[in-house]
Amino acid sequence: MLEAAWLIPALPLAGFVLLVFFGRRIGEPLAGWIATSAIGGSFLATLVVFIGLVNEQPNERFFIQKAFTWVAAGTFSVDVGFLVDPLSITMCLFVTGIGTLIHLYSIGYMHGDENYARFFTYLNLFAASMLLLVLGDNLLMTFLGWEGVGACSYLLISFWFTKPENASAGKKAFVTNRVGDFGFMLATFLIFSTIGSIRYADIITAAEGGNAALTTGIATAAVALFMLAAAGKSAQIPLFVWLPDAMAGPTPVSALIHAATMVTSGVYLLVRLNPLLEVSSDNIRLLIAFIGAITGLVAALAAVVQNDIKKVLAYSTVSQLGYLFLAVGIGAYVPAMFHMITHAFFKALLFLGSGSVIHGMHDEQDMRRYGALHRFMPITAGTFIVGWLAIAGVPPFSGFWSKDEILLYAWSYDGGAPIGKVLWLIGLVTAILTAFYMTRQVILTFGGDRTRYFDAKQEEIATAFENRVQLAVEQVTVAKAGAVTAAEALEKAKADIAKREGAIGDAETKLHEAQAAVSAANEEDDGFAKLVKAFEKAEKAGPKAEDALATARQKVSEATEAVGAAEAARVSASEAVLRARTEMGQAPVVPKHVTALTPAPDVSGFEAELPDSYRERQEYHPHESPWTMTLPLVVLAGLAFAGGGLNLPFTHNLKFLENWLTPSLYGNEVHVGTSTSVKYILAVIAVCCALSAIAFAAFVYLKGRRDPATLENERLALAVDYDIALAKVMGGPGTDLFNGLARVDSDGVDGGVNGIAKLITRAGTAGRAAQSGLVRSYALGISVGAVVLVAWFLGRLFS
Repeated sequence: MLEAAWLIPALPLAGFVLLVFFGRRIGEPLAGWIATSAIGGSFLATLVVFIGLVNEQPNERFFIQKAFTWVAAGTFSVDVGFLVDPLSITMCLFVTGIGTLIHLYSIGYMHGDENYARFFTYLNLFAASMLLLVLGDNLLMTFLGWEGVGACSYLLISFWFTKPENASAGKKAFVTNRVGDFGFMLATFLIFSTIGSIRYADIITAAEGGNAALTTGIATAAVALFMLAAAGKSAQIPLFVWLPDAMAGPTPVSALIHAATMVTSGVYLLVRLNPLLEVSSDNIRLLIAFIGAITGLVAALAAVVQNDIKKVLAYSTVSQLGYLFLAVGIGAYVPAMFHMITHAFFKALLFLGSGSVIHGMHDEQDMRRYGALHRFMPITAGTFIVGWLAIAGVPPFSGFWSKDEILLYAWSYDGGAPIGKVLWLIGLVTAILTAFYMTRQVILTFGGDRTRYFDAKQEEIATAFENRVQLAVEQVTVAKAGAVTAAEALEKAKADIAKREGAIGDAETKLHEAQAAVSAANEEDDGFAKLVKAFEKAEKAGPKAEDALATARQKVSEATEAVGAAEAARVSASEAVLRARTEMGQAPVVPKHVTALTPAPDVSGFEAELPDSYRERQEYHPHESPWTMTLPLVVLAGLAFAGGGLNLPFTHNLKFLENWLTPSLYGNEVHVGTSTSVKYILAVIAVCCALSAIAFAAFVYLKGRRDPATLENERLALAVDYDIALAKVMGGPGTDLFNGLARVDSDGVDGGVNGIAKLITRAGTAGRAAQSGLVRSYALGISVGAVVLVAWFLGRLFS
């Protein structure tokens, strides 16, 4: 049965190859089902190997399956081989098991994506790489998987690369992990140069006293370098900055890579090399513990002030990984693996639950826009609450058992009485913060009586009032134009009055002239009748001119009134602008810090002026996710609830995980000598602290008894500040430094080498003249040389 180990990575690798060639042609949803079947088959193969390993005696649970020789150089060779032991199979079980659930979830989550098949291609390659990492029987095989998951994380984080922020997040993860890879390579070279092998079996033998060359100093240097590698992969100080940005990828990626698999590989590497850690200095192990403890605390503080539902979980992941490094540093390898497994259960559940919320909320990720979602997503809400209680450390959920096991080992650490207590205190404070910010997340997302999703956003309110001000400004412009037009009409009307008054005078003059002409004429003259008609016409022109003057005066009156009306309209429009600007300053403000009781902004007076996005949102209905997404949630909720049963502390027989992993720890696991009463006291303290943090979060966010702004202080975001500061350094002095080094390389190193080459070329060109090919030139040269030699000998003879 153990011979089936090769199938574990081979099946997802085969799925990857199949989808590379036929994925686009196969399309949705078949490509997703093929990928899910491949990782599901890998899970079944792992179960078969697990059963085979169980049937072996504990001291014989170490099996190496050689596939073929990969590198052969003299006496040195590297095989493609698989190391099957309790540690590697434990990793394979939850990697393939949770991986299968995440693949199934992705079938529904990625529905409709234009690159659906490509996503599952990357997912299968990632799974295959992760399995190579944990099954490899030597450092080079592990490094192959190490680089494979790094490349796949880049591809998956930046999967939606058309958005610049997503592409940048992928590059950030890739570059940060390369720093850790540098440590991995140097450590591998150091191990090889010391013991002549990079096989784990040989490293373990050498660490147990089989090679005197592996001194404490060399082991310490190797562990420090491997810790650098682990810090990059598992997001610890100072290399944790990539993981929060990695939330730009699809949510299943966050669950698979950043909760259950890749980020645990650094911890796995250190646990795998536990014999090497035991040879190393106590100081380096203590450094690992403090790096983990401080990372956990800093990330937990940052999680308190996050509003993006996935960013909270991202910083929470960094924090929980800190617990694992704390455990490894103090030699608590079983609690580290125990918490790694339970964390995989509840954090994968929480990430997938957040993805279900985002899916049902039309891609909204701001928790301030949630609320009362339990009414729309009962399955998602119920399973998410299980994950919350598990990570908060509430018994009997799994997180309580594994987290408190680490705290117990920290309290009992014998490397110096105060040191263990300090580590315990940091871990306890981190646990309190975890319970607080996770309760905040649950309340803001699922608690309360109303959903804030339908509320007007601050930018929508601002847009409405900006439009109102703009409309008022436009009305002022129109009113000013009307006033100008009215004034022009008034001037025109006044000019028309002067014209009409002149016409009346002309008419009167013509009338007098016509009357005089008629009076002077003789009725018997031939032109008399014509003069009479002219008189009658002149007589009628007068009244017409007077009527026209009256009309012109009426128009002046109307134009005067129009000017007044236009001026009044201008004044009114100007007042409307002032009023609109005043109303803008008095517009409802959507609070940055919300609770379940935060009221909706009152938009009744301007609801019709809000942009279309507001009205479109009123027609949207949050909804539960399809069964392909909710089924994995239910399964993971069951595991998050019952996972603590893997290693119950009551009797030795109930410590299933510890008994199972013992052969892979070679007696290096520390054992707690604390009394039972102290254990119970520590457990009670931890539970009381967790429940108090939950109650306080409910007091603030559910009951609204305290302003959340006093707690969500931006100064808590130490991790965020560090990220920003690091970006400034790398983008400024760091860039200048590397550009300077590049110039030294090109101008100094390359310039020196190229300068020597040019010098030799010029010397050769100058010497080429002596190689003319003419015999007489050569004869002359010989003669001259002979004369010189004779002269030299004679000089020596007579000197």
